[in-house]
Amino acid sequence: MHVPPDFAWPRYVSWARTSLSAAALVATYLLSPASPRIYLLLGTFLAFSVALAIRSRWQRGAFGLLVLFSDTIFFLIVAGFGTGHLLWLASLFYLYLLAEALVFYTQVEVLVVVAVSALFCAVLPAAEIRFLELTVVVAGAVAVAFAINKQRQQAKVEELERQLREAQTTAQKACEQERVRIASDFHDGPLQSFISLQMRLEILRKLMERDLTAGMQDLKQLHTLAQSQVRDLRAFLHSMRPVDVEGGNLVSSARRTAELFQKESGLPVTFLGTNAPVGLPQEISAEVLQMLREALHNVQKHAAATRVAVSMEKTERGLEISVDDNGHGFNFAGTYTLEELELLRLGPASLKRRARSLNADLLLESRPGRGTGLKFRIPLQ
Repeated sequence: MHVPPDFAWPRYVSWARTSLSAAALVATYLLSPASPRIYLLLGTFLAFSVALAIRSRWQRGAFGLLVLFSDTIFFLIVAGFGTGHLLWLASLFYLYLLAEALVFYTQVEVLVVVAVSALFCAVLPAAEIRFLELTVVVAGAVAVAFAINKQRQQAKVEELERQLREAQTTAQKACEQERVRIASDFHDGPLQSFISLQMRLEILRKLMERDLTAGMQDLKQLHTLAQSQVRDLRAFLHSMRPVDVEGGNLVSSARRTAELFQKESGLPVTFLGTNAPVGLPQEISAEVLQMLREALHNVQKHAAATRVAVSMEKTERGLEISVDDNGHGFNFAGTYTLEELELLRLGPASLKRRARSLNADLLLESRPGRGTGLKFRIPLQ
């Protein structure tokens, strides 16, 4: 049984039932006098309808199915003993019955109501019922078709809701991973630099109390260190900015990212790449730019390099990106794939996470004392 989220529906349906049952009792008394038992049945159903209207929440669960069954029986009673004067009332109550089944129940209940009503009209000997039978069959067929379509649409809505929940979960997980990455980068970068500066300032204070000349020399070194930390902090803040794929051209945006990095860090950057469209979706292109920006930030923060080379090329195997520097490299030598880096717990963790999220191949070549080479291959969809 399907209950609509709007709680007004049960109340409307209950009062509609009450109005129709009262009309049946009055019309029977005025137009088609019947036996006391019929009046007793109609009066009982009217009282039952009033009770349901007062407590509309009863139109749910197993009791709701009992209510549908009672409404069906009432229709059969009105159609069975009524003459031509009451056929309009039977038709009207049948349409109400279909509406009730469509609003609150599934296609199975609708089909049962239609089948029972049509069978009753087919076997009843009264000639007047033949006019009602056409209404029962045609309106019932339309109601069944509508119920089937309604259930299909509801299934599609539920599937969309499931996909939305999955997307929200994925987005929340991505946000949490990004928070972890930012916290890790801030801890390893600016925070450590400021802690070092704090310690050096304390040493400087004690030194200047003993030897002012030596303290001034150390102060100059601290000034240089502070300038370096300002550059590192600017690079860190730059890596936190949202990326923007200019006009949908990833290569042009990557070139612009390399130029901005060179301007802010002072490291010369050579960029190789054509301006041909890559054909990646907007969200993946933004992630690729973020990965490139992070790789350049790692070079500035850890490599002590004097130059960087970036290339971006579209091949049959995918989009290939490489970032090479002439810094001191990692403390291990050799060329490693993403799987090997994961197994050995080597390499930059955040870049490995981004490579996994893009389903990209990663190759890291460490040349201690001579630099590092990072290569990514992103599959084209």
